[in-house]
Amino acid sequence: MRDNGSIDTAGTPDLITGMRLIGHDALAGYGGVGEGMSLQKAPDGRRILWLAPEGPPKNFTGVDVTDPRRPRVVVQTELPHNRVRSNSLETVGDLMAVAYQTVEPGLKPAGIELFDISVPENPRSVSFFDCSGPHSRGVHQVWFVDGEYIHCAAGAADFTPRNQKDDQPYRIIDVRDPAKPTEVGRWWMPGTAEGDAAPAPERLPIDSGFRGHNTNVYPERPDRCYLGYIDGGGYVMDISDKARPTVISHFNPNPPFPGFTHTVMPLLSRDLLVVTHECVHNDGFDWPKLTWIIDARKEDNLVPLSTLPMPPIEEYGRKGGRFGCHNVHENLPRDTALRSDTLLFSTLFNGGLRVHDLRDPLSPKEVAAFVPAAPRGSRVPAAQINDVYVDENGIVYCVDRFAGGLYVLELEI
Repeated sequence: MRDNGSIDTAGTPDLITGMRLIGHDALAGYGGVGEGMSLQKAPDGRRILWLAPEGPPKNFTGVDVTDPRRPRVVVQTELPHNRVRSNSLETVGDLMAVAYQTVEPGLKPAGIELFDISVPENPRSVSFFDCSGPHSRGVHQVWFVDGEYIHCAAGAADFTPRNQKDDQPYRIIDVRDPAKPTEVGRWWMPGTAEGDAAPAPERLPIDSGFRGHNTNVYPERPDRCYLGYIDGGGYVMDISDKARPTVISHFNPNPPFPGFTHTVMPLLSRDLLVVTHECVHNDGFDWPKLTWIIDARKEDNLVPLSTLPMPPIEEYGRKGGRFGCHNVHENLPRDTALRSDTLLFSTLFNGGLRVHDLRDPLSPKEVAAFVPAAPRGSRVPAAQINDVYVDENGIVYCVDRFAGGLYVLELEI
């Protein structure tokens, strides 16, 4: 069996419908991938898929997917130490932003590094925006699509949370001069910072914290941020004045549901929101973790319409590792990404990759699924599909959290 570019290395899928596995790469033995996937058209014409790892020792990996049937690692970089991770990245043209989050507060590097990736085999550091501090673990997530601003969930030297779990507010960084990144705005859930007039929020039974996660901003609505705030729910934010983000509306089913709002993605042509809640515990402990479809026609009155149908908890709850929602293909506004307001691609850890038809938002229908075999060398006895990226040609790339690496699929629907 070949190690790179061979679907043989993936084993026989546990389930595959509506799509075909056409490629696989174990990423040189470092097949644990986080939630950063970005497809670059390099200056020499190649297509490079950049992947952020779930954790150390590696930093980011660049995979040549010019022929998606034969993915090939072209660069894989190292982290400075094993107490930091670079779980999120984004690219705009030949500039890449990478997030650094430390295991505990006070460590470095904790921030955002910008790289020139015009020569993919030789990424060159352009600048570093420091987010370290006594109560900061740095940056968990970056959103960077316009070449001008990075939106992120990030700690800061001058931010003191009342509870350490609430350490990453929403921050906006101006990178129009990539050599000199500058903060221009910040928002946090009232009551979560020392000195706030608002009372501290009531903690959930499974306490994951009140802090930022995904910070999606689309060019069609540059005055809006669609913000996932973990146990705080999802927000639609007015960022027309970036120095003073303000809340327009708030959707929060937590409680009675068990928290961890991850992604708020608008389907702008249809006045809908997709809101995912990440599973963060093994063996169904925090079930149910669902993806909600929200009516946003009246932006200040968000109304839930449905949730995505889920595979049976009886089959997947104790299959191994996590089972429940995580992230979706986020309709990134770049010419190497599919943008669809009717097909939704989502990752469910041991439930694999699922594709849903949202033409009727009251009744989403599963139309394709992929659950790979348990990867060799994984710490759990089942696949853990962590993130997904779909290119403009409908080629689907998904990744395993621990060991499976990159899977490449072609839709048959």
